[in-house]
Amino acid sequence: MIERKLKTALDESRLLILGAQVLFGFQFQSAFQERFTDLSGSGRASLACSLMLLLLSIALLIAPSLHHQIRFRGESRPDAVRSATFYAGWSLLPLTFGLGCSAYVVFSLLFGTEAGLVSGAAFTSVSLILLYGWGLLLKQTHKTEPTMGEVKRTDLATRIEQLLTEARVIIPGGQALLGFQFVATLTKAFGELPLAAQICHAAGLFAVALAVTLLMTPAALHRIAFNGDNVLRFYEIASRIVIAATVPLAAGIAADTGVVFWKVTESGAVAMLAGIAAFAVLMVLWLVYPILQRERAGSRAARHPGSQWAN
Repeated sequence: MIERKLKTALDESRLLILGAQVLFGFQFQSAFQERFTDLSGSGRASLACSLMLLLLSIALLIAPSLHHQIRFRGESRPDAVRSATFYAGWSLLPLTFGLGCSAYVVFSLLFGTEAGLVSGAAFTSVSLILLYGWGLLLKQTHKTEPTMGEVKRTDLATRIEQLLTEARVIIPGGQALLGFQFVATLTKAFGELPLAAQICHAAGLFAVALAVTLLMTPAALHRIAFNGDNVLRFYEIASRIVIAATVPLAAGIAADTGVVFWKVTESGAVAMLAGIAAFAVLMVLWLVYPILQRERAGSRAARHPGSQWAN
């Protein structure tokens, strides 16, 4: 069943994002650690590169949830499963290279540049073999059965279950970042930041705290306001909340991406460009592209009202 396949795909995204979340938190926290100043220029550049790679990985892992709610309006469709598979597959590539960059940063600091290069290459190679090579070796081609007749609507209970799962997919990245943001303010390195960077960090902290609170709200509403019953009104409210939460989450991630880049480069212009680029990538993947796809599908349906097409 499509519903079961989509639920499995979302659960797999939850599993994958846990690994990316740990590495993502390392990139942010490392810039405020005492030995950050001991890193070489290549180590700092690798840290910045790893941060952007893992940001892209997390963005790709969260994207299917937003596509499902925005593009497919919470309906279980074959294209929703294909979209989840596509984004999950591509998310592993920046994740593996981000892991390699992180390994280079740590081992080059401990044992020198050569050891860092060997370790980074080893981590990347092993990850590529396990996450891609093994799967491609065992890959089997399955023919998708054609959709016959009218596409059935997904029942409300399934839509709500999937929505709550999608909230659990998105929230780990926000939780990891929020923890870093609170801890970072207590470090000596944070006190040495220019006032503009501190304000940027504070704004990012507020934005991520808002996002995390919004993502927890559907569960509270479901239990308190609706006694855990599956009600259409709850689904409509919760879906909008989950979608809206991605805006402050993206803003918070972008703000602290700029702060980390300032620490790495000590350039306000580079930090600003990095933050803007991070926000743009997240908004395009999470909101702009699925909205455009939904409008395109709507236009196609309007031109061919009698046709059945399985989204």
